[in-house]
Amino acid sequence: MIRVRALWASSHPGPTCVVTALSLALGIVSGLEPWRLALLAAAVFFGQLSVGISNDAIDAARDRAVGRTDKPIARGDVGLRTAWVTALGALVVALALSAPLGWRMLLAHAILLASAWSYNAGLKKTAFSIVPFLLSFGLLPSVATLSSADPVPAPIWAGIAGAVLGAAVHLANVLPDLDDDRRTGVRGLPHRIGATASAVLAALGVIGGGVAVLVGSADGAVAPLAWVFFAAVVAVAVAAAVAALRRQPGRNVFRLVMLAALLLAVQLIATGGSLIP
Repeated sequence: MIRVRALWASSHPGPTCVVTALSLALGIVSGLEPWRLALLAAAVFFGQLSVGISNDAIDAARDRAVGRTDKPIARGDVGLRTAWVTALGALVVALALSAPLGWRMLLAHAILLASAWSYNAGLKKTAFSIVPFLLSFGLLPSVATLSSADPVPAPIWAGIAGAVLGAAVHLANVLPDLDDDRRTGVRGLPHRIGATASAVLAALGVIGGGVAVLVGSADGAVAPLAWVFFAAVVAVAVAAAVAALRRQPGRNVFRLVMLAALLLAVQLIATGGSLIP
């Protein structure tokens, strides 16, 4: 049981649950049948488990070097071999669950996961660290629409919204770890442009995602409820930027960005938006 709790903590449970919830919301607005919706959510959930656990397995030595006592693998609560077996097993399960939804969805999900794993494997140390987030989050709406009985790619506005939100997630997530990362040789895009620029760009990314959803999902005039959600997203973005700029950035900035992503998903459902014409 201790191992199970350690592996769950190593999976980055917050982002794993949020991304799974996003896929569920995207599946709902794509009009998926219940069995397709369940398979989509399960496939995304196991895929995110594989991404989170592999990230901590790769970073175990680096986390120990900077004294990350919040990391179970670095603490030794679970062995590195067990972590790798679990991460690879979760990856296989994610792809197996994707297969019944069609080869197009399987391919899109495989590309999404390969992109996320590439970040873990080394892109996080380069100026291109943001690219996997742009690609993976940009593909997430299409993973949902390609799960339908009549698979089609998501509309361009949905891909743009996902991509800019992905960029915001990346920029906000690394803010608390910039100094530790630099000491262990990680110099991704946020490390190169600095905390202030990263925080501002993350806020702009959230607002950009909100604009894309507001305009793209509107069938003619924008519904009043959509404006309410957009205002909430802007308020969250401003709060995240202020929190990052006024004091040492903490995890709350990242949590606010993830909250904004959930608000946009709820907006689509509440206003009757659809990803499939």
